Amino acid sequence: MIRIPLAQLAPGIALCAAIALAAMGLQRIEEHWTGRAWLEALVIAILIGTILRTHWTPGPHWAPGIGFSAKTLLEIAVMLLGASISFQAVLDAGLALIIGIAVVVTLALGASYALGRMLGLPKRMAVLVACGNAVCGNSAIAAVAPVIGAKPADVASSIAFTAILGVIVVLALPLLVPLIGLSTMQYGVLAGLTVYAVPQVLAATVPIGLVSTQIGTLVKLVRVLMLGPVVIGLSIFAGRQAEAPRARLSFSRLVPWFIVGFLSLALLRSLGAIPESLLQIVMPVTTVLTVIAMAALGLGVDLKVLAKVGGRVTLAVTLSLLVLIAISLGLIRLLAIP
Repeated sequence: MIRIPLAQLAPGIALCAAIALAAMGLQRIEEHWTGRAWLEALVIAILIGTILRTHWTPGPHWAPGIGFSAKTLLEIAVMLLGASISFQAVLDAGLALIIGIAVVVTLALGASYALGRMLGLPKRMAVLVACGNAVCGNSAIAAVAPVIGAKPADVASSIAFTAILGVIVVLALPLLVPLIGLSTMQYGVLAGLTVYAVPQVLAATVPIGLVSTQIGTLVKLVRVLMLGPVVIGLSIFAGRQAEAPRARLSFSRLVPWFIVGFLSLALLRSLGAIPESLLQIVMPVTTVLTVIAMAALGLGVDLKVLAKVGGRVTLAVTLSLLVLIAISLGLIRLLAIP
């Protein structure tokens, strides 16, 4: 492993941190004037980084820190995410619904990937779009990206279009309640299976009722738990692809350190070994590291390249979401959820 002195990392990290700070400030302003964050700080950070990169190319002085922020800081953030996930949510949801959620995620992954490839997306971008759509939007894309070796442009464009569509879903999904006659519980399950982020689930379900909010949040949390198996599966597959045919596969190559850390922290959280007081410190740190990493990804994006794939990514994300909604409605009918 090549170790880079901190002095060489500092300028690039400081630049990414400054962009992250500006993004979080803009989110606060957005929340103050509109009542909610329509665009989260990590999306704003990507946009700022991309705009800056459009007008200025960072030289060798900045490159080490930007690269460190985009890879290592992102991996640390993914590991820390495990501290927020409790396996108890799986036990509380009920076996039939848990299996149903796993089936929905699996089918959505396959369908989204197939759609992306049919539309001409590169393999890694198709994987990012599929994981973002099927699991948990930006968080899934950020978690999967280092595992499959995705390019910064692929990550940034996938997150940007997924985030924009996520806002549209929050606004449009409640319209399905009167249109197709969903009960509050059915709508909660639908929102939990289709909306990308937990805060967005709350925004989409609160107007419908408390039952929708409770069941939607629970289903969403169980769906988020699918991120671990998905990332491990992709890690094993990517590791096998990267190895020579006769090479011996090692555990560390197949399962990256930050995935082991993610699962370990989730287990500790489930066992009650991580107190709420510590979680209140860990989660803000995780958020800040993720936003810094997104700023670094934005600084690696060439808008000319992004423009070439923009239409295809938008169509792939949109069609994938429609497929996810259809599969989710099928599960609701199959399980006869009241």
